[in-house]
Amino acid sequence: MDRSSAGISGQYARSGNDYNQPNGQATSSRRGRYRNATVRQWHNPSRTAPGRNEFYHSRFTRPSQYLQYRSVNPAQDFNALIKQEIMDDLVSKSDRFGHRYDGRDHGRYASSIKKYTSAAKRPLNQAEQSQLLRLLQNFTATRSWNWRSLTTTLHSLTSAGVFTPHNPMDERVKLTQANLLSTLLDAIIFICNQKPQARDIDAQGVANLLWAMAKLADNGQKRTQELNEAVAALLFHVNAQKDQFNAQGITNLLWAMAKLIDNGQERTPGLNEAVARLLPDVNAQKANFKPQEIANLLWAMAKLVDNGQEQTPGLKGAVAVLLPFVNAQKDQFIPQHIANLLWAMAKLVDNGQERTPGLKEAVATLLPHVNAKKNQFIPQHIANLLWAMAKLVDNGQEQTPALNKAVAALLPFVNAQKANFKPQEIASLLWATAKLVDNGQERTPPLKEAVAALLLLVNTAKANFNPQETANLLWAMAKLVDNGLERTQLLKEAVAALLPRVNAQKDQFNFQHIANLVWAMAKLVGSGQERTPEFNEAIVALLPHVNAHKDQFIPQNIATLLWAVAKLVDSGQDRTLELKEAVAALLPQVNAHKDQFKAQGITNLLWAMAKLMDSGQERTSEFNVAVAALLPHVNAAKANFKPQGIANLLWAMAKLVDNGQERTPQFNEAVAALLPHINTEKANFKPQEIANLLWAMAKLVDNGEWKSELNEAVAALLRHVNTQKANFKPKEIANLLWATAKLGEFVELNLLTSMFESLVYRISKNPQLSQQDILMSLWGVMVCCARLSLDSRSNNWFEKHMDDLFTRVENISSDNEDDQRIIAMAASWLGRACPVVPNYRTTISKPQADFRDQLQSCFSSLQIEEEKSLNSLPPVDLLLPDHNMVIEVQGPSHYVGGDFNTRNGSTLLKIALLQKAGFEVVEIPVNRLLTQDSMKPCIDQIKSRIGFPPQGHGSVSLKRSWADAAYVTADKGRRPSDHGYLTAEEHSKEQTGRPEKRKKTTSQ
Repeated sequence: MDRSSAGISGQYARSGNDYNQPNGQATSSRRGRYRNATVRQWHNPSRTAPGRNEFYHSRFTRPSQYLQYRSVNPAQDFNALIKQEIMDDLVSKSDRFGHRYDGRDHGRYASSIKKYTSAAKRPLNQAEQSQLLRLLQNFTATRSWNWRSLTTTLHSLTSAGVFTPHNPMDERVKLTQANLLSTLLDAIIFICNQKPQARDIDAQGVANLLWAMAKLADNGQKRTQELNEAVAALLFHVNAQKDQFNAQGITNLLWAMAKLIDNGQERTPGLNEAVARLLPDVNAQKANFKPQEIANLLWAMAKLVDNGQEQTPGLKGAVAVLLPFVNAQKDQFIPQHIANLLWAMAKLVDNGQERTPGLKEAVATLLPHVNAKKNQFIPQHIANLLWAMAKLVDNGQEQTPALNKAVAALLPFVNAQKANFKPQEIASLLWATAKLVDNGQERTPPLKEAVAALLLLVNTAKANFNPQETANLLWAMAKLVDNGLERTQLLKEAVAALLPRVNAQKDQFNFQHIANLVWAMAKLVGSGQERTPEFNEAIVALLPHVNAHKDQFIPQNIATLLWAVAKLVDSGQDRTLELKEAVAALLPQVNAHKDQFKAQGITNLLWAMAKLMDSGQERTSEFNVAVAALLPHVNAAKANFKPQGIANLLWAMAKLVDNGQERTPQFNEAVAALLPHINTEKANFKPQEIANLLWAMAKLVDNGEWKSELNEAVAALLRHVNTQKANFKPKEIANLLWATAKLGEFVELNLLTSMFESLVYRISKNPQLSQQDILMSLWGVMVCCARLSLDSRSNNWFEKHMDDLFTRVENISSDNEDDQRIIAMAASWLGRACPVVPNYRTTISKPQADFRDQLQSCFSSLQIEEEKSLNSLPPVDLLLPDHNMVIEVQGPSHYVGGDFNTRNGSTLLKIALLQKAGFEVVEIPVNRLLTQDSMKPCIDQIKSRIGFPPQGHGSVSLKRSWADAAYVTADKGRRPSDHGYLTAEEHSKEQTGRPEKRKKTTSQ
């Protein structure tokens, strides 16, 4: 996202050492050594000097040879550089001296071009380049040129922009450019490969040539075979001359190698060796680096690391050595240095660099300078700075006042400079704003304006984004929406503009892009994005690549992808073959990486698997293994889960159990590990999380889960329902009504009615409710009415809302058996015609069968019917039609936690419905029917109620339930268990056998 980050140069590229004297004349020594200080004038030996160093001696008799005396004045017009007589003279000299010509005048002329661009503070523009290259058709380097001439010429022409490709470009100009570069590279390779080694190859020349070649690659020149060979040849000399590089040379070399790698250079053994040999020199020369060199070195090391360089002790040592100089030289850094330094530190940290005190101090030192120099940053700097600050914050940087001020100082310039940002910068900026917001950055007006300005540019520049930028932009927009950004028309248009690019670039995305894109699409759909044909095509294009890249995904990608696929399915995505294959490809990776997932990854994975199962995912062996692999890590990571993670995990485990997941010891341990955190974090749960947690608690209880911690968790959550009642969304209210109703007598009746009164009116006529939400709400209101009825209280207000809800679903067509049963029960309660014929599955338990047989043996003439559905209600266990009596043999599933004391909502509703239909209901806990002897007191009570005198084996009292339902017990003195009641009334003993009154207690 920072590919164009400037390294060694800013608006205009220069190495800082071009072998020229202040007066513009090139300097030389016969031994080819170049120094930073001023050196002597050219010494021209006699043309008759013997040996291989025999060169010409020019007397400059023609005016056209004025370049021998002086170079072009920097202020001189460009036209002075492109006079034909200059080129004629150069060609004449080259031809006259043939293989004895050393290229010195060509080098001087190249230096003159560079001096012109240095004075202009810019490289040649395309028009100037075109004119110059037409003149340079016969400017040809040969293998006879000496090292200095070659290095001066290539360095100067590259720095001046002569070799920068343009599009479009005249073919003849392009050919001249290619030929000139080719001859220079050929001559350099020739000299570098001479054996014995050419004696005039020096360290400074090696550094400048590698700088020039890096600049060529960075400016867009193709990495030809010749360029690769030249780089390889020079790397050998880096290693050979390692002890002779000065501070500037070390800087230029590391910058060059970082740039070359960033532009596709293979990290060969020669290059790795060169980097390794130079890093210790950073420490050795640390006192000699100028501010620009410090910035360039840190930038280069960050680039190398970002492209795969191992963070060896040598590299870490070099970074550690440089960081104190950032603080020491802080007042000397220009805006470009500040941008590069913060970018470099962000990159290093993002690639594993420890945030040492030295690094923190360096960051803190630079941040105030962002604000101070805010008016001097060019668009590229603005993009890199905001990207860097977002990255630092994402990696643990505290959002200090200085950082917040720096961000605030830059944001207005995003809008002000919007016309000047390149596609890469647009992507970096939108990514950065999304990351900052995701880490708590306030969505101020300047931030909103910056986002709006960037969204407009996305549509404008859509054809120019590369695959990484496409992925980052969609990720950023999804993140912004996820953090509350309104889905404006601008955002919708930006998303629509990018979706076709996903399909077009599908084969160019790497594994990280695929994970981010699938996540982004899932988030957007979850936030209301319409599933347009282009959206669907993008998903279809991406899913096969999940399978193709499965072995490359890191743990975070695996968790992100499974979450995203589950979210897409939850939002209506068809479970196509490609989607199933993507899930199948990812599940084994969960087990393979089980020890590497962080707390959030564990949460996302279990949530995803629960969602997938709830949407029809088959519980394959791979699926079961993945769930089993994750459960132990819930306990291990319990201290690291955030409130949202706790809510999602318990929701997921409840969903898994509800869909057939076995409650293994690991599963129970995971639940037990999470429950105490509900009480600890109770003040931090959002309304949605409270609703999901209570739903999960009710589901777990409904599936037989009960622990004392669950008691405390539910109690803690219920207290927050009332305080948050104004913030619950309709779906959340539906979940709350269902869950609190499901918990039955565990929730004290006054608390239940108070809660329902504050919530029911908000949804009874709410048009946003789905059919499922209406049915859940209807069931919850019925249970509330049932409890009031059983307690002989008025329920008219709730019945009115029950009628409203029933009216909305009575004419729906549903094949779901649970839905049909809710509708049938509501119709029965309201005395309305039942619009459905519900199907009930019946099961006769052994205790029920034994009790029936025992009862029948005592009353041979007594008519007993089993599992009979009355008025479309759930079947009753035993019906005595002649006596209008129903006997319910209540197993553990009828009680909260299976305590045979605290009845759940389903049980209470069935009893109330039967009573409302005119039946007397006798409840017998199954633990009273374990033996024939224990059955006798129950049978005696029934005999008494239907008019038969009891057998003479002792007195047994008949206890009625909390309302009018008869509750048979063989132990007159039995009291409810202490756990499982939230401010519930205990029954008081009465001589008449009427129900006891319950004491009011609060479970903490």
